[in-house]
Amino acid sequence: MTNLFTRIKNTITADLHEALDHKEKQNPIALLNQYLRQCEQETEKVRKLLERQYALKDEFTREYQQAVELAEKRKYQAEIASKAGETELYQFAAAEQNQYKERANRLHASLEQVNEQLSELERKYEEMKHKVKDMHLRRMELMGRENVTRANLQINQVLDSNSYSNNSYSKFKEIENYLDRLEHQVNSSYYRNTIDAKVAQLEKEMKKQTIS
Repeated sequence: MTNLFTRIKNTITADLHEALDHKEKQNPIALLNQYLRQCEQETEKVRKLLERQYALKDEFTREYQQAVELAEKRKYQAEIASKAGETELYQFAAAEQNQYKERANRLHASLEQVNEQLSELERKYEEMKHKVKDMHLRRMELMGRENVTRANLQINQVLDSNSYSNNSYSKFKEIENYLDRLEHQVNSSYYRNTIDAKVAQLEKEMKKQTIS
């Protein structure tokens, strides 16, 4: 059964890799955008963890300061009770002082650990932000080069008689033929109108000479 599940898992993984390879060949920029979104999501997760770590640090700091203050308070009260000869009160205050002192020591150690973890998270978060920014810049560079490549390919298809498509060629020929026909029509119309005007003028002049 384990071997069956392993084969199924390997088959699914292979199919996934094949699909990703196909997608990369079809549209590499789109796949790159998908990876970038995933990196941005991971960076956002670290940012939220960083915020929780800051909140945890503040909470540890408050608890530590409170424990230190209470330990000092119980120490002072124990001294007063000792001077007054209040044995039971002294013992209670001294025991409380020791508990708060131990708590303060434990909280101090935890706070140092939290600070170390916070520094590590801050470093990783900044590093991730820089990496995402660098990837965005590299994507822009790749998109620029891809646009130039596509533009040159289109230009070559139009200008290179050995490589442009029949459809592009026929479209250009169609436009050229249309321009030729239009030019012929305009020239014919121009000459025809010019001839008509000249003949009409000649007729007028001949009639005037006849009348005279």
